[in-house]
Amino acid sequence: MSTALLARADAQARLLALATPVAAETVTLAAAAGRWLAADITARVDHPFADLSAMDGFAIRAADLPGPWRVVAEVPAGRLPERAIGGGEAARIFTGAPLPPGADTVLVQEDAALDGDRLTLAGAGPGGTGAHVRPRGRDFRAGATIIAAGERLVPARIGLAALAGHNRIPVRRRVRVALVSTGDELAPPGAPLSPGSIHAANAPMLAALLADLPCDVADLGILPDRTAALASRLAAAAADADVVVTSGGASVGAHDCVRPALAAAGASLDFWRIAMRPGKPMLAGRFADGTIALGLPGNPVSAFVTGFLFLRPLVAALGGAASPLPRPVALPLAASLPANDGREDHLRARIEAGCVAPIGVQDSAMLAGLAGADALIVRPAHAPAAAAGEFADVHILA
Repeated sequence: MSTALLARADAQARLLALATPVAAETVTLAAAAGRWLAADITARVDHPFADLSAMDGFAIRAADLPGPWRVVAEVPAGRLPERAIGGGEAARIFTGAPLPPGADTVLVQEDAALDGDRLTLAGAGPGGTGAHVRPRGRDFRAGATIIAAGERLVPARIGLAALAGHNRIPVRRRVRVALVSTGDELAPPGAPLSPGSIHAANAPMLAALLADLPCDVADLGILPDRTAALASRLAAAAADADVVVTSGGASVGAHDCVRPALAAAGASLDFWRIAMRPGKPMLAGRFADGTIALGLPGNPVSAFVTGFLFLRPLVAALGGAASPLPRPVALPLAASLPANDGREDHLRARIEAGCVAPIGVQDSAMLAGLAGADALIVRPAHAPAAAAGEFADVHILA
């Protein structure tokens, strides 16, 4: 394993290369929400199932325009027409009802005048053949792929699957994530602090960062900076998880023991240290059983940024996502930015009036500033100075 700093994009690619999607299972639509589809879904029916009226009005033949017509039938939604219509005939029809055979157009009721069974044109009328008609199969045809494998089952896709005739669909099972906090200085949130200790914030923050993804997160608590004890706990965690995430202890200090502990637990490292700020000491590798090890920095902002750029995409990739990486958007800068050095920077920022501006303090240990941010401005390595109004890539956080 090289210790040279990796570019962020290269590190993401190498991390995702370690991720084989978890096993598939078939579940109900209710249980599938938010998961990633494990196989293509095809429609079992046509939708619409017939030529349907898009408006309340009268089904006619466009060739009979401008009328008059004789109304010979009525077709409500949910019922099939009882007869066809011929020349000079019309059928009263309602939104969602199938057109009777012979009809090809709907005259909306606002453009119609009815006297007994005699129908005449009272307005501009339909613009031509097929007006106000939803043709059969316009949305999808039976046998067509309606959702591709790797797409996330957002609410509209759940509805689409149901409309296409499905109640159970194949998805990837939920990803199992184990969180481990390391550091002799850490105390559980809410616990009394002894001199020199701080509350452990990274595990609950990372769990919240994953809360909208189909994963089960286990917080394994705080472990001391002892290589043997940490190695034993990491090995046990790997047996029950798809990814083991450590927070802290990944740098080069005398008490940073995550790397030797992972090695003692049988994990091989793929990379360590990234040319980015914050988050330089992040590492990734894999245990002998295939469980992925992801070591995040201990500073809270660094843990969040690397969690956003690496942990979330990793969980998505394990969950079967076809496109797991976050996609930045381009926004104009509200203020000028200085030239950047050789590490890609991720500035905590606020979006106001369509522009984005960095918050004041960018220290990786200062969580209050991050809590007030709703975006990350991405500054490429060696980027020149940027003036206010120039566009920058931005990750939206909220």
